[in-house]
Amino acid sequence: MAKISKKRKDALAKHDLTQVRSLLEAAQVVKDITYTKFDASVDIDVRLGVDPRKADQMVRGVATLPHGTGKTVRVLALVTPDKEAEATAAGADFVGLDDYISKIEKGWTDIDVIITMPAVMAKVGRLGRVLGPRGLMPNPKSGTVTTDVAKAVQEVKAGKIDFKVDKTGIIHCSVGKVSFDPSMLAENALEVIQTLGRLKPSSSKGTYIKSITLSSTMSPGVPVDSTVSSAN
Repeated sequence: MAKISKKRKDALAKHDLTQVRSLLEAAQVVKDITYTKFDASVDIDVRLGVDPRKADQMVRGVATLPHGTGKTVRVLALVTPDKEAEATAAGADFVGLDDYISKIEKGWTDIDVIITMPAVMAKVGRLGRVLGPRGLMPNPKSGTVTTDVAKAVQEVKAGKIDFKVDKTGIIHCSVGKVSFDPSMLAENALEVIQTLGRLKPSSSKGTYIKSITLSSTMSPGVPVDSTVSSAN
């Protein structure tokens, strides 16, 4: 078992981690109890009252975080030659088509997001066995299969995230870094929660948002008031 540093012990002792807090308070606690030599990610976990096994209760969507994720997102644009210049100008890190399809078929996945266009999905579709398990397969619902490639690249670079409920009914995604100001983390988290609210399936009965937790890569979870309506 990893040894807990004195600083971390003291920080954990200062906070009651069973107490339900506002987003802003929870963000401050996560910052207080995180001691890492790197700038850890801060994540939100939202437990939903849905049955993901039912197609009409699958919750999936995108949110554009007002303060970004703090991560450098590596974007591959799989596009036809006439779209290469605009994808590059929009900030895509890798741009092309057949050469990159060949690289991916051989196992290359050193990217975070792939954006493509409907006209080439027949070619991209055969990459499913490589990209699917890694969550990299482009999808029209997440805005990564589009005719406006430049806009999609810009949005991803600016902090647009894609999320999907897992088989246990939980949404898990990053809302920033520990170095962020607590208000920035709270506002990013609120954007995710409000987006989830708009995506509530009509077939979902009872309590929709059951619990919310904020945590960092190396911290315990801090419970958040699930009726939250503001970042404070």
